[in-house]
Amino acid sequence: MARAVLADAARVAHWADAALRPGRESGSPDGKGTLSTATAERAAADLGLTPDQVRHDWDTARLAGLVEVHGDSARPGWRLRAWHRDDSAVLRGWVAFFDAWSIAYPEPEDREPAAVAEVVSAMPQVLSFLQLSAGPVPVEQLLDLLDQRVTELRTERCEVPYGPQPEAGPEPSTEDTPLAPLLDWSLRALASVGALTYGDAQATLTPLGSWAVWVKLEQICVAAQSPAGNIEVSAEDMLRGCAQLRPNAARAEYRAWLAARPVGGAVTELINAARGEDALIRGLAFEALRVVGAPAEPDVRTVCDETPLRPYALLWLAEHDGADPEDAHEVLTREESTWLWVDTAAAVADHGEAPLLVRHLESAVQPTVPALLAEVRAVGHPRTVQVLVALAAAHPDPALAKAVRRAAFQVHTGGS
Repeated sequence: MARAVLADAARVAHWADAALRPGRESGSPDGKGTLSTATAERAAADLGLTPDQVRHDWDTARLAGLVEVHGDSARPGWRLRAWHRDDSAVLRGWVAFFDAWSIAYPEPEDREPAAVAEVVSAMPQVLSFLQLSAGPVPVEQLLDLLDQRVTELRTERCEVPYGPQPEAGPEPSTEDTPLAPLLDWSLRALASVGALTYGDAQATLTPLGSWAVWVKLEQICVAAQSPAGNIEVSAEDMLRGCAQLRPNAARAEYRAWLAARPVGGAVTELINAARGEDALIRGLAFEALRVVGAPAEPDVRTVCDETPLRPYALLWLAEHDGADPEDAHEVLTREESTWLWVDTAAAVADHGEAPLLVRHLESAVQPTVPALLAEVRAVGHPRTVQVLVALAAAHPDPALAKAVRRAAFQVHTGGS
């Protein structure tokens, strides 16, 4: 259903991706992400549509994230790139379109803007009622519910001014605005995005609309399950708060934190946290990005050229592409594996216990400790000295500890 609703938008977006790439003739941009007249006419001729249809489908593509506008230019969104292979990308695109229903369908021009805003704010409760009803609901019943919810909203924001107030003329009031035409507009708008059917004085959620409302309710419930405070804080503070949690509890916390913010901003925050000096936070940030899934893929790919993040990003991408987590390390070179070993050892040294650091030796790809020490020195990780010193202090074998200390001294002094 989501593919069917967005099919025309995807068609125009794919056309733009192929026809308007840099270096090819295109219409002039206007800085707002809308198509110029020349481009709309060109697309209409190529696709057998009218220019108005092209503009409508282009606007839908923008609302669904199939096209992303940056300054005075537009580029294909990750959802368009994943359109043919990832159903979750299609569903996320439709949910974005569903969230923008009040923009997708023009609002009545002769209505008080404040009244329109009240109705938009009240519609989630109307949709929840439709979902619970699991069948057709008379518009008259929905109008009663809308009236109750709008009255509640007006009561909640009511403020009584203190002190004497200057006399003023009457202010425009939204209370006299009839809600029936606005409910009619809302139901038509939601029908236009595929969330419900509307006719014969009744409305019914489509299976897609019912699923979307369920997802929204689930997000609210997930966010409510967050341990106190973590949902409100930055990505780094949230990850730090998860450091002592068991994996399943930490993943639940990641989901709660992600449910409370837009996915794009959350991914950016997590990657910025991974760029910090704390190796533990770096590892946890990529665990949280695993919970994000496909929407994080473009951002993860962009950090593959950053040495500290490259091993984490390559493992993430391998698992995302279907590799078994136990075999994903095979995508790393020997140098990348060694860098990751040092980075993980740094996290253990900073936040773990000595026995754990000793056991970390067993995870090295090198068959012997001398080979490990030689390659650790060669990769040039900035925490090499601290890791080797901590390992020497923790290891119970005096001879091995002495060799590790010698290697730490040589890295520190630049000797051989």
